Amino acid sequence: MPVTTNKQRVVNQIFTSYKKRYEPQEVRERPVLEQFLYAICREGSSREVADQAYRSLQESFYDWNELRVSSTREVEEALEGLPASEDKANRLISFLQEVFETTFSFDLESLHKKGLKQAAKQLSRYQASSDYVVAWVIQHSLGGHAIPIDEPCARVLRHLGLLEHEEEATDFVRASLEHLVPKSRGPLFVEIMTAMAHDPNVIGREAAPTARTPAHAASIADAKASSAVGDRVSRSKPR
Repeated sequence: MPVTTNKQRVVNQIFTSYKKRYEPQEVRERPVLEQFLYAICREGSSREVADQAYRSLQESFYDWNELRVSSTREVEEALEGLPASEDKANRLISFLQEVFETTFSFDLESLHKKGLKQAAKQLSRYQASSDYVVAWVIQHSLGGHAIPIDEPCARVLRHLGLLEHEEEATDFVRASLEHLVPKSRGPLFVEIMTAMAHDPNVIGREAAPTARTPAHAASIADAKASSAVGDRVSRSKPR
């Protein structure tokens, strides 16, 4: 119980200290297939870089079928600046090919009619899929409570003490976070974690010391709240 209480305190402090600084833009609603494609771009990347890469895909290819039949090199060029662009180019092509061979279309809206577990199971079967991608689609397209976690976010979670052991299974970590973070605040939590992971001025980078316990993490979050970061957040509030 004390550990759970401390972790809840950390989560609450995250929202209190960083919500204003990392207030996310409205997450764009997309069809299931497009949300899957975007999630591939987003995994391991900042929002800004992923958004730019996704826009580049839309501008570089006439439609998803043209992307499907393009070479890995052509898709990789459209993803310039995106981490692991070659791997992601292969995943994008593979996913579109697999969907097309299965449905003869690029439409996965039928997943809305399935239960979340069945939809998640179907999404996870795609070779290009990952735990992050499935959780992202569930959160942003299918109305479920899922928190996508990529490696940069996991680094922040370890630093804060919300992820205590590197070997913890991702689905176990997600289940724990989904208990601590309300469904309505799930997207905001993910945006804050992602922003922190890619901001060299705050905790969560590889060079930063690691919090050893949730209690230690809570003290770090409290200290940050009253530090320069906390001051900037306070100044951002309406007077």
